[in-house]
Amino acid sequence: MATAPIYQVKADFFKTLGHPARIRVLEVLRGGERAVSELIPAVGIEASHLSQQLGIMRRAKLVRARREGASVVYSVGNPLLFELLDVAKQILSSSLAETQGLLADLEAVEVPPPLTRSS
Repeated sequence: MATAPIYQVKADFFKTLGHPARIRVLEVLRGGERAVSELIPAVGIEASHLSQQLGIMRRAKLVRARREGASVVYSVGNPLLFELLDVAKQILSSSLAETQGLLADLEAVEVPPPLTRSS
């Protein structure tokens, strides 16, 4: 049985991260493990949708689940995910800062008045 090339594995990993609800779940779990009942309002999606997203993340080993009484409690599978999110934030901040700089430069350009024709 052939294994997928590493670039495909990496692409699949980023696809798994490529949903806003999944990123939000990771952001919430940065503060520690949470029961599903706590995740629902924090993530801001319906329970059925959250359950679907958590299942995808569990299969990808991004999160772990354990039972605590009647509740299911989730935690991050690998804390390095937080470093990845921090690096993504730095990249986005840098990109936005460059865009803001270009916008400021554009706004600073004086536009000459329109030419008028003399007859």
